[in-house]
Amino acid sequence: MEGDTPEREKYYQGVKFYQPEIVGDTPENVEYRGVKNLVEAAAKSLPKAGEKLLFDFTNPSTEVKNIWGAVDDVVMGGVSESNIQLVEGTALFAGNVSTANSGGFASVRTKNFSPAFNLTGYEGIELRVRGDGKRYKFFLRTDTKWDGVGYSYSFDTIANTWIDIRIPFADFIPVFRAKTLQNYPPIDASQISSFQIMLSKFEYDGKLNPHFSTGGFALQVESIKAYGGKTLPQFILVSSAGVTRPGRPGINLEEEPPAVRLNDQLGGILTWKLRGEDSLRESGIPYIIVRPCALTEEPGGKSLIFEQGDNIRGKISREDVAEICVQALQQTNACNVTFEVKEGENQTAYIDWQKLFSQLQPDNKMNVGCVNAT
Repeated sequence: MEGDTPEREKYYQGVKFYQPEIVGDTPENVEYRGVKNLVEAAAKSLPKAGEKLLFDFTNPSTEVKNIWGAVDDVVMGGVSESNIQLVEGTALFAGNVSTANSGGFASVRTKNFSPAFNLTGYEGIELRVRGDGKRYKFFLRTDTKWDGVGYSYSFDTIANTWIDIRIPFADFIPVFRAKTLQNYPPIDASQISSFQIMLSKFEYDGKLNPHFSTGGFALQVESIKAYGGKTLPQFILVSSAGVTRPGRPGINLEEEPPAVRLNDQLGGILTWKLRGEDSLRESGIPYIIVRPCALTEEPGGKSLIFEQGDNIRGKISREDVAEICVQALQQTNACNVTFEVKEGENQTAYIDWQKLFSQLQPDNKMNVGCVNAT
């Protein structure tokens, strides 16, 4: 687009702009239906706000298939046996547990993660499981030794029923071979090196598992997640400044950029962009909507001006818009916001992104869209 301030003539000094035109498909299909389709597809696969998906057994990778293996009481002379298989979109931990030869446990464990999972900032681990009514244990380890200290949590299952088990990091018990360790440091969530799932005759310190029985067992696991983390934007949509201006009372079209003046002639491009924005707002996905002013091919690196209310005019480099999108993904204080942006007058070597985003108000406190439009 050509420059869109009252001082447009200065923008023609070595800067190329383009008159807006429709090329290819219609604005309705691209700016609204296309965006809506992307949002709906993303909503099916993105984790919930504040979650980090660690293992998704509904769609396992080759690495997931090879990382888990059995560790049964045969290592201590017992005869229990188990395995883990990918069955019907789940990881099936199953086998036969026996107390013969002083045994009494079966388990599956991961290889050590490289690098270790850094779950700093999360509250704990969530398992989605379907069991057989028995009590199982879930272990986290920060020690990469095979026979080192583990952090354990016991959980009960309901036969043939899917349940979500949330385990706060603070509730994990440091143990060594089912013996609790007193005055041992709490788990370091930044160094999670392996996971383990176990069915054991023993609870802790010689006490027996109240829901244990010998014989066959089966536990299906659909996913393992970290929960309770900071909410980060998961969908960044680049829209356009001016999307709310067509038909707005008091607008002087002579002062507006071409896309606003020619909105009707361009198939309602800004109107459909706004509808696309609204499809994202209604989705429940944590988002940021960026509305740049006139885009240029100039090098980036200018100071930036963020505003809300869809009133500013100006220009901005495509490079700077791309950098804004990258930085927005790390802004926990700027979820569910819509803002306009233009470049300032000066080049800058440093931008305080946290400060810049922190001035923005969430959309639920502002009238930014047309959610009720038909």
